[in-house]
Amino acid sequence: MKVKWTKLGMVVFLLISLVMTGCFIWQYRMPKLKIDNVVNIEVKEEKMCPRFPEPVLLEHPIPALKEALEKIDVVLRLSIHDTTLPALSAIVVFNDSVLWNGNFGRRNGSDPSSPPPNEYTVYRIASLSKIFPTLMLYKLWEEGKVASLDDPFEKYAANFTIKNPLGKRREVVDVKAGSDRDTQPRSPSVTLRRMAGQLSGLPRRLRATNLLWGGDTEAAIDLLQDDVLVADPGTKCHYSNVAFSLLANVLAENFAKSDYESWVSDNILEQLGMEDTGFDITPAIQSQMAVGVYSSGQSAPLYDLGWYRPAGQMYSTAADMAKLAMVLLGAYSRPLLQHDTLKTLLTPLFRCHQGYFANYTGTPWEVNEQLGYEVVRKDGDLDGYATTFSLVPRLKLGLVVLMAGVRPPTMDGDLVTQAYSHLIPAMESAFRNAQRKLSPPPDPTPYVGLFTYQNMTFYEIKASLGGVLVMQQFGPQVDTMILAKYRTIRLDFLQERVFRVVFEGEYPCKLKVNSMSVSLETQDRQLFNFYYFNKKGVSPGFDSPGLNTYKVLRIARRPIFNS
Repeated sequence: MKVKWTKLGMVVFLLISLVMTGCFIWQYRMPKLKIDNVVNIEVKEEKMCPRFPEPVLLEHPIPALKEALEKIDVVLRLSIHDTTLPALSAIVVFNDSVLWNGNFGRRNGSDPSSPPPNEYTVYRIASLSKIFPTLMLYKLWEEGKVASLDDPFEKYAANFTIKNPLGKRREVVDVKAGSDRDTQPRSPSVTLRRMAGQLSGLPRRLRATNLLWGGDTEAAIDLLQDDVLVADPGTKCHYSNVAFSLLANVLAENFAKSDYESWVSDNILEQLGMEDTGFDITPAIQSQMAVGVYSSGQSAPLYDLGWYRPAGQMYSTAADMAKLAMVLLGAYSRPLLQHDTLKTLLTPLFRCHQGYFANYTGTPWEVNEQLGYEVVRKDGDLDGYATTFSLVPRLKLGLVVLMAGVRPPTMDGDLVTQAYSHLIPAMESAFRNAQRKLSPPPDPTPYVGLFTYQNMTFYEIKASLGGVLVMQQFGPQVDTMILAKYRTIRLDFLQERVFRVVFEGEYPCKLKVNSMSVSLETQDRQLFNFYYFNKKGVSPGFDSPGLNTYKVLRIARRPIFNS
């Protein structure tokens, strides 16, 4: 019988299909090569540490810092324009000292005989005024008068209500008798901290008002009752002058014996010796001012902001703002807030959406990152004047720029950003190269000796000529993994039985040997907590909680290792 070609073709196709299916199953069931087993032959250059050198006392002159300040001088000097920016004063502070101040242009750009400004020339500081309601809030919180920074605003302004249509939950409560409505929504999440941090969702201004509005706080709250929050509180950065004027006036009504401005004058300005800072521009103050101008060169009027005064009315000088910078860096001779309060004040609150003019918001700061550091700043712009108050807390560094005129546009970032591009690397270099002064213990004897961690890593602690403790690591693993110059560290005495690890100079963040790596960065600045002394008067060991290392114990003699 003849076989039809069509049937033969079907048989062949079936056989091929079975073979292909079998191959697929076989391939699928083969053990896969794990990603972890792939050898990465890429060699990366190791970063040098410390990435953020610790601020130390500096001995001048410092060539790198001098060069950076000269570059800042050039940047600011070139920004002066006879028409749009006739006067500028700037000052750089480190800890409790002034590193540099520069004054450029003429106090009155329209008068050829006008003298240049100086650090005591008065400028309107515009939104830098918002720093002071914030300081009031933190001061009252520190004193226990404000129970919590996260208290709802309505706790201090019982008649405050505003609609929050964007909130996930809304609370409907009874309002006071006499209202034209029985109930209306409240937003308890408008908190004091969010008001100071541009997170309250309150509108920028009260409806149907401008910055010259002369109403009072009661009228402002009445206007808000039928207004809406522009964002659910705590979810979006939104700039609000209303929030700061409300915050300042309501806190003053609750806790001050007088009005807000008197409280600031008595409790902040007078205490810090800020003699040329205030609210009311009198003829005497005006005679000390740099004349503010519009972009056309026309002089700007010194109008009064009315109810919005807490948000932008104040004036000051570079010298006074330098004092404030030192206070917030925790270095001024007249402290205003405790150290922990300052840390809270300078901590960013929330990452802002793309399109907002800062990466993060704080109380009352705009926070951006530059060269790995958080730059905490407050900018202010008001007719005729532009100002910036800025800090780099990690470097104990501050920069204030006060301008009579229009903030100059630039392709390389604003003036403050350009200044920090020179200043931050110079300060880092100065700190890395500075000779650290370490403290010796009262008696090094209880700490000197040999120690081991689980018989794997060994340490010898000796006292240097000045009494400062020096610790050297040794042992087979250490000898093969860590270069000799990185095996020795110094111990800075902090308090009884507590020391801090200090690496001298720069060092690789990680040491890589073959497939092993050792992080020197994690060891630097860690604390050693030595145990109570035994009957022989020596410490039997120590812990390093930051390294999760416990029971590093004293041994009687140096071990002998098999080669």
